Amino acid sequence: MTATAPAFVGTFTADPAHSSVTFAVRHMKVSVFRAFFGEVHARVVADAAGVRLEGGALVESLSIRSPKEFREHVVNGSDFFDAEHHPELTVRSSDVRIADDGSVAVQAELTIKGVTRPVTARGTYQPPVEDPYGVERAAIELTAEVDRREWGMGWQAPMPGGGDVLAYDVQLSAHLELVRES
Repeated sequence: MTATAPAFVGTFTADPAHSSVTFAVRHMKVSVFRAFFGEVHARVVADAAGVRLEGGALVESLSIRSPKEFREHVVNGSDFFDAEHHPELTVRSSDVRIADDGSVAVQAELTIKGVTRPVTARGTYQPPVEDPYGVERAAIELTAEVDRREWGMGWQAPMPGGGDVLAYDVQLSAHLELVRES
């Protein structure tokens, strides 16, 4: 059952040291490749109008470092993120539903490479607690599965025995530790 009022009230920002955005994609049909964005920002506002979420990540902060050619292809190449022309991916939602059991459902707009598409994310919520320094912290963890082709990331190479080198389905995860704004 969905709570009729927000499970928390106020404005919270993501603690950048304790928040992350990651992706996972099947590679060569045998393993899952994972990477994360190191520079993440987010803000959650909860009031009588509901819960709203907006945030983003800088493409240049992608954890892929080597080999240099691989990083260049993924971060700056037009086949993937094209950071020179699209330095940030963003998400925005005015439809964040927090249920009494701590589950969360989010209908959002995800923008990558200047392309905005709807996504549905699900996850969990931890209500505010006071840390040892008197700061209120809460958390939202979300996961969504998307088809990377919908954002213009259709690069592919065939496997010799059939199939694709890189899956089209990508799992996105956001782990946001939120700090109440003063």
